[in-house]
Amino acid sequence: MAEQVDVVVIGMGPGGEHVAGTLADAGLDVVGVEAELVGGECPYWGCVPSKMMIRAGNLLAEAGRVPGMAGSAQVSPDWGPVAARIRDEATTDWNDQVAADRFTGKGGRLVRGRGKLAGHGKVAAGGEVFEARRGVVIATGTRPQIPPVPGLADVPYWTNRDAIAAKEPPRTLIVLGGGAIGAELAQVFARFGSRVTIVEAMDGLIANEEPEAGRLLADVMESAGVTVRTGARATEVRHSGDRFTVVLEGGEEISGDQLLVATGRRADLSELGLETVGLDPEARSLQVDDQLLAAPGLWGVGDVTGHGAFTHVAMYEAAIAIRGVLGDPGPGADYRALPRVTFCDPEIGAVGLTERQAREQGLRVRTGLSQVPSTARGWIHKAGNDGLVKVVEDVDRGVLVGATSAGPMGGEVLYGLAVAVHAEVPVDRLRHMIYAYPTFHRGVEDALADLRSSGSGKSG
Repeated sequence: MAEQVDVVVIGMGPGGEHVAGTLADAGLDVVGVEAELVGGECPYWGCVPSKMMIRAGNLLAEAGRVPGMAGSAQVSPDWGPVAARIRDEATTDWNDQVAADRFTGKGGRLVRGRGKLAGHGKVAAGGEVFEARRGVVIATGTRPQIPPVPGLADVPYWTNRDAIAAKEPPRTLIVLGGGAIGAELAQVFARFGSRVTIVEAMDGLIANEEPEAGRLLADVMESAGVTVRTGARATEVRHSGDRFTVVLEGGEEISGDQLLVATGRRADLSELGLETVGLDPEARSLQVDDQLLAAPGLWGVGDVTGHGAFTHVAMYEAAIAIRGVLGDPGPGADYRALPRVTFCDPEIGAVGLTERQAREQGLRVRTGLSQVPSTARGWIHKAGNDGLVKVVEDVDRGVLVGATSAGPMGGEVLYGLAVAVHAEVPVDRLRHMIYAYPTFHRGVEDALADLRSSGSGKSG
């Protein structure tokens, strides 16, 4: 016999935990199912500990910028405080008791194990079957996507989890993948003394973003001693003794003490029992409508929906799913102004469409570009002022559909651009704003001026 409950949440990452906790707080009978740690990837292996690492690396970089600007400084990198902070402050040595107690303290019931649909409204988990009166929420996230490179499956490579848990940096590190995760971790380990090589099959780093941002990041990385190989496809991986070898097309071999595979993440729907409710278990993501419904009484939240592997997307979608379960009306999901930040140095924030994506959608496009070192604040900042602002305009509507802010605090500068894209503020109105002087965000005004002067030559 199935146990009757109000809601079952499969996956207690940021989105799932928020749904389950909020509904339990509202008095519903909620079962949360989690196979690993309550809280998911973000607090234990992703956003939080990785940003602690990045913060530490940035401090080292800033100390190196003192000469010529403020006297002299000497620093000796020490990974010990970084590893200790991750264990003690971020993860409690990868123990989720605090998060679990937070949920159960609201009246929820936590089931350890993997949840699987067993028909409409039914979930099998932990040796029990639950039948949800109001519905089921799937929030099972993503896992690392490992490319089918010959030999890779047979070697003890790192994923982001191993890198986060490292007690000391490797002497030499090969990073397979130059997206956000690969770039962030590569820079961190390089700043703590590792000799790092990034191998990226695409033509640039962070290839999903503007190429100008990828080139900027590659230039900064290389100037700091990181070897960046773009357009380089791995054809074989070997491991012998304490050495990894990555063979590239053309026969070149790159060796290192450790290999980090950071080639993206993807959802795995195959073990969720989707076929029992008429959905495709082989799909790349759970297809949902703007109210996050995949089927009647079945919601999807977070990475599993394919709308971006970001905690802020999971939390945004969670709020919509919560309203749906409670029967409260509200607007549907709107991803036009999806923000994302690559927390390297320079920090690269982006929102909405890139120029390429806008053109692929058939928009007539005009772009504007400004360089942070050419702004007053960038000139004042001097050391470490690499950066740019790029804006993408839909010419026919006269509004921004995308923007990138790279440089010191690029993710913070992004906020105003995100508002402009989301609210579809006319470009002419943006030009008549007053931009505080001297700020990094004043570079937006310069990019808009470049947009005005670019004329039809940049339209597509």
